[in-house]
Amino acid sequence: MSFDYDLFVIGGGSGGVRAARVAAQEGAKVALAEEDRYGGTCVIRGCVPKKLMVFASEYSGMVEDAKAYGWDITAGGFDWDAFKGKLHGELDRLEGIYRNILKNNGVESFDSRAKLADAHTVELADGTRKTAKHILIATGGWPTVPEFPGSELAITSNEMFHLDKLPESLLIVGGGYIASEFAGIMNGLGVKTTQFYRGAQILRGFDDEARGLISEEMCQAGIDVHLGTNVLEMRKEGEKILVKSTNGQERLFDKVMYATGRHPNADNLGLEEIGVERGRKGEIIVDEYSQTSVPSVYAIGDVTDRVALTPVAIREAMAFVETVFKGNPTSPDHELIPTAIFTQPEMGTVGLSEEEAREQEPVEVYATSFKPMQQAFAGRAQRVLMKLIVSKATRKVLGCHIVAPGAGEMIQLAGIAVKMGATKEDFDRTVAVHPTMSEELVTLKSPVRSA
Repeated sequence: MSFDYDLFVIGGGSGGVRAARVAAQEGAKVALAEEDRYGGTCVIRGCVPKKLMVFASEYSGMVEDAKAYGWDITAGGFDWDAFKGKLHGELDRLEGIYRNILKNNGVESFDSRAKLADAHTVELADGTRKTAKHILIATGGWPTVPEFPGSELAITSNEMFHLDKLPESLLIVGGGYIASEFAGIMNGLGVKTTQFYRGAQILRGFDDEARGLISEEMCQAGIDVHLGTNVLEMRKEGEKILVKSTNGQERLFDKVMYATGRHPNADNLGLEEIGVERGRKGEIIVDEYSQTSVPSVYAIGDVTDRVALTPVAIREAMAFVETVFKGNPTSPDHELIPTAIFTQPEMGTVGLSEEEAREQEPVEVYATSFKPMQQAFAGRAQRVLMKLIVSKATRKVLGCHIVAPGAGEMIQLAGIAVKMGATKEDFDRTVAVHPTMSEELVTLKSPVRSA
């Protein structure tokens, strides 16, 4: 049977574009359809614009620190319009790069929604049908707002990059990394920021000691964090939103942002009609090689709800091409993935939390918390945390957790050692780089506790 293409990719995010490019470089005839903007969540409405906003929000603290170091600096207010214009110019530039990557590698692009008509056929929005030997779904995820009275008044992280103006007051609902990151961003930009989270502590699933320090530092920075608190209902009062919460309060906010979860973007793709199996959350179920229950259809990235990180989607794309177009069955490696959470303070983590490790085997915990030199000299009370979780039996470092400025940069390098199976003694044998914060990782001599 002959097909129009060897591969048709649905979704122009980081994973989909990588798979299309690399498959084309292997000689495959490839097409890709994207209904929105090329670059996906990460480039257009996620990590890239968010990180630029993190940078912008940190300058207010830098100005105060500079004064403490002797600089004569007078700072004006933050110009949201100027920043937003430059931000969207950068996103346009990056989208152009993604489009050119496809074009330069001979991938045919369709600016259209696409769905599956059968196991080898994709139907575009105008009714045009294209056939392919293999179909790859890389449509990502999408933020959701739960239904309750007034829920239509809420915005999500998608809209935060398009605000006409900065609100004077903002409520963020949620306790995950997106909610907590935006709380730090908006607080740093001068917005009176409140955060509600229904759980006992923010950043569920991360190391308890690390997330506890982050929560405390966020409160010290001026973010009004309310734990064990959720929204009951919302309604408009003039230009503001009246929020009634489970703690018995009623308060007015200019904006309310929800960051309580994302769902796989897999609805209305024709999956059920051709027999592609989906899970409880709506995710596309795949095997270890990213293959669905329909052999010609594969899926990678957030739509599979495995590990929702852009670098992971890219790794899954590379493994897919190895498997399908290079004849080398390759399963993507989801173990020991270093991760950065761009809260303020920042967190870097790889491996097991203390709580997870304790359940697995006897461990020793090495940790230190201190005021970093740069901030301490400026008179800030901010503290950092360096923490290693070590197996008693093998001496391997099972987890590394850093809460500090630049933690994301540090954990990338520490992640190499942990991934290689480094022991505590390997860390000890490494000469410290002085004076740095990260030198503490190789000077932790005695465990603070064992379990």
